[in-house]
Amino acid sequence: MTAYRHKTDTVNTARRKQGLGLILALLLVISYAGTVSAARIKDIANIKGVRSNQLVGYGLVIGLNGTGDKDDKITVRSISEMLEKMGLTVKPDDIKADNVASVIVTAKLPAFARAGSRIDVLVSSIGGADNLQGGTLLFTPLKGADRKIYAIAQGPVSTGGFKVGGKSGGGVQKNHPTVGRVAGGALIEREIKSDFANKTKLVLSLHNPDFTTASRTVAAINKTLAAQLARTPDSGTVEIDIPPEYDGNLVGLVTVVENVGVNPDMYARVVINERTGTVVMGADVRLSTIAIAHGSLSIQIRESTNVSQPTAFSRGGQTVAAPESDIMVKEERVPIYVLESGVSIGDVVRALNALGVTPHDLIAIFQAIKAAGALQAELEII
Repeated sequence: MTAYRHKTDTVNTARRKQGLGLILALLLVISYAGTVSAARIKDIANIKGVRSNQLVGYGLVIGLNGTGDKDDKITVRSISEMLEKMGLTVKPDDIKADNVASVIVTAKLPAFARAGSRIDVLVSSIGGADNLQGGTLLFTPLKGADRKIYAIAQGPVSTGGFKVGGKSGGGVQKNHPTVGRVAGGALIEREIKSDFANKTKLVLSLHNPDFTTASRTVAAINKTLAAQLARTPDSGTVEIDIPPEYDGNLVGLVTVVENVGVNPDMYARVVINERTGTVVMGADVRLSTIAIAHGSLSIQIRESTNVSQPTAFSRGGQTVAAPESDIMVKEERVPIYVLESGVSIGDVVRALNALGVTPHDLIAIFQAIKAAGALQAELEII
């Protein structure tokens, strides 16, 4: 009897542990699902003052296989001045630029970039060059908006494509060979001064300003830091006071803050691209009850020429060409549909699919619905 009771207790204990394990697993899944649905602050906002800076410069790409700027005056003059700086005087009339191309070099100088680091540069032809494949970018200073030199670019150009043509005009082209990239081609020479470590507060700028999103961000940060340190003065800014435990360790505070999860809110919006026929609807788009009839009227005109000529062995007459036109008008018979008020984007889509409309028809329908005042969303045409 004792052995049987001991065996029963063991089974019950195992079942309780198994049930407890299932409950913990379910809680983990729920917690994970809630975390996944939220976006990190680092993905919806940036730290004020921490950004990249644009650099630009003018340079020459040499070593092209006859696909350069040819007799472009700017390129020829640039070659002449470059050679003169090297101690070689050559008249512009004696220079041929078949293997040289004038280019504009652009780059982004990251925040906190240090002297000696390398960044990628983009090379774009501004002359008559057909192809930059196989070329080499010569020494090119890159300047910022203050006209100071921050980096020097030089190196082989990779176009990621090619262009091959024959003398008669035919050819094959892949991608865009007049634009290329030099990976790690710019060496940073000047640093941008920053007082980031001496900040007394951290300021976040939301990518899409919204009062609800800003309020949720403040609540999430205060909950994570267990103190009322964050506040929002407007819909696009969140200010955070630096707590004493992070004094002198602002990087640690940023690491904590940027990984906080927030559910961003958005406006109900329908975006329409008439050029491509693209329609994108937000999750909060609603339709009031409305009746819709959408059909099409097609008119087809066919032009033909009827030739009348005399029969064989006739003594008179002449050939006459008489134009004829056949006009056909066709109008589709489409019933009227009543769309009830939609409570979700799925209801709206199902109701519109019931009409069997195409994307271009959908554009016209949404414009008409907006004009009728039944679209409870912002309609944006791009």
